[in-house]
Amino acid sequence: MNKARADINYYIPSKTSRGLAVIDWEEWRPLWDRNWGTKRIYQTLSVAHVLQTNRSLTLQQATEKAKQQFQLAARSLMSRMVAMGRAMRPNYLWGFYLFPNCYNYGWLDPDYTGQCSKEVREQNDELLWLWESSTALYPSVYLQASLADNPRAALMVRNRVQEALRVSALPRQSGTAPVFVYTRPVFIDQNRHFLSQGDLVSTIGESAAVGASGAVLWGASADYDDQASCESLASYLSSTLNPYITNVTAATQLCSNFLCQGNGRCVRKNYNSNHYLHLNPENFRVVHVKNRYLVLGRPTLADLKTLSRRFTCQCYKGLSCTPRTYSELAKALIFSVKQGLHQKAHSLNKAVLDDPQQASITKDNIKKNLKV
Repeated sequence: MNKARADINYYIPSKTSRGLAVIDWEEWRPLWDRNWGTKRIYQTLSVAHVLQTNRSLTLQQATEKAKQQFQLAARSLMSRMVAMGRAMRPNYLWGFYLFPNCYNYGWLDPDYTGQCSKEVREQNDELLWLWESSTALYPSVYLQASLADNPRAALMVRNRVQEALRVSALPRQSGTAPVFVYTRPVFIDQNRHFLSQGDLVSTIGESAAVGASGAVLWGASADYDDQASCESLASYLSSTLNPYITNVTAATQLCSNFLCQGNGRCVRKNYNSNHYLHLNPENFRVVHVKNRYLVLGRPTLADLKTLSRRFTCQCYKGLSCTPRTYSELAKALIFSVKQGLHQKAHSLNKAVLDDPQQASITKDNIKKNLKV
């Protein structure tokens, strides 16, 4: 706890700033039964410790007592650490990396569905104390190369996010803790190969459509440790990653503003569908202007009706966000055009026309295509 306190003061020096606070250790897990493989040493040593204090116990009795002691101690440490973090930096969203987990590996199985097993869901229910103390959840959706351009990647991701959303609602009568998925721009077992746009749809796009609040793109120095790898990353950012993130972010904002009146986020009506929060390419395009990515275009009523058919609203805490009807969407679209078009066109005109690389984009074109 002293180490954690010192780390918080060092890594998050400001007491008034806001952000994500993620506690990451992966040596052991708080549930006894999840310490398998190399982590089984914690079970072995815990049993040995119990037998040292009471040699009259049978191995079965010592194992049961060790399990109880281990899980109680794990809960105490983790709960106290989150509580301390929340007290020291109350404006941050506190949680543990990889919690919750779905353990939905096995995507090479011909019958793979991606669903979390009943046993895993029941084990996650046992961690209610953790969901009660966390103010955000941080599951991982890293991809292995065997899932490259593979539709099973989407199955894996959607069920991990869905499980995180499920447990985030367990302790709360209203509202849920936000879910931020950890993802990487490269495959975890081939760190020189970037995710394709299809892979980004299966990770970031899938997470957004199911109801995640955001994504954390993590990288290691080993991924970009020479000039060639850094140049490859720069090219990938400008050609693939940044335009896609801009597209998804704009689409989620658009859907929230129109369908949920800005008081909630859009989530799939059927979490297991293949509907995504993407801008209609016939009505929108992403442009790069002075180191910024901007969206040109505006939705049609048909676009909004499509969103309404495929998505519903998950309200932000304390707010009402009943999905708008078709007629309400039509009124909102007309109102937004009248209220926002001129002002936004003026500011975007200046940004674009100040950049000689974008000189081909005319004022009339911007006014015609501006996102509202």
